[in-house]
This record gives sequence, C-alpha cells and structure tokens, in this order.
Amino acid sequence: MFNGAEVRQIRKQKQLTLQQLAEKANLSPSLLSQIERGLVDPTISTFWKICSALDVPINHFFGPKNEESPVIRKNEHKIIQLRNTNVKYHVLTPIQEGKIEFVLVEIEPGQTVVNELISHSGEECGYVLKGELTVILGEREYHLREGDSMGFSSSKPHRFLNPGETVSLSIWARAT
Repeated sequence: MFNGAEVRQIRKQKQLTLQQLAEKANLSPSLLSQIERGLVDPTISTFWKICSALDVPINHFFGPKNEESPVIRKNEHKIIQLRNTNVKYHVLTPIQEGKIEFVLVEIEPGQTVVNELISHSGEECGYVLKGELTVILGEREYHLREGDSMGFSSSKPHRFLNPGETVSLSIWARAT
C-alpha cells in the first residue's frame, strides 16, 4: 500500500520544501500536500514524477526494505497497483538504493499505463513476454509483440498501452 507520509519524510531528508519538490516534479503544491497527508493517492504519472524528483526507485514506497538479501524468491515479489488502475508492476529487484529498477508490467486488454505522455530521468529498455504492447514515444508509436524489445531515453515523453485482447506482460529495466 502506498504511504504518502513517506514522501514527506524523504522530501525533508533531502531538505526540500513542498514548493521545491512540487516544482521539481511539475506538480501543484496543493496536490503534493494532499498526497503527503494521505488524502489522495497519486496517479501512476504523478507517482513517477514524485519518484523521479526525489531520485528514489518506484518500489521504495511499497513495503519494508530487504537489505539483507539481494534475492527475491518467486512468491515474494511485491506488486504495485495504484487504486483505480488496471496495471500491475511486479517488482523484480529488492529495494535498494541502486540505480537500476527491474519490473514485470502487467496491463489488462485495452488499458493504458497513463493517459498522458510522461518523461523522467534515466533510460528504459523492455522485452514483451506475452501479448501486445504499444509504446508511444514522442510523436511515434511502436507496436511490439511477444519477443520484441526496445530501449529509449526516459526523458523522451512516452506511455504504454495494451491494444490487444489478452493481458500484456513485459519486463522493463530503468536505469537512473
């Protein structure tokens, strides 16, 4: 479960004011305040912006940190699913303060990860395990099928959607 109070805690550890973080994440201070106080859950797009602005991995806000083992066993992966979405992120790397995030993205048929294009720091590369995935990257659309892969700079505006009739499963690595 997402914990907005942890956003405030990290913001203060990094000595950022609410206004500074809002500017860095390109969000309104009032929305950020509501998220920190647990009054609203962020959209996936907003969540990515907060993580990027705080320079923390997406799995940082979900569950306890496992600093003793670099291994996550088959049935121990955390699943991130924000309310009101049909997208699940299966976290494949332990929560560490590293520079690489590795997730299995599960998107239901006809669903999109976010409605608007997003950009953030880093690079991404992905591989489609099952189904179809459309990646909108800037002005172009790339239609990927099982076995296809791609990579790009995360600073280029992008979004993912599943145009197919079955669940889309893809593995993505993001380096910051």
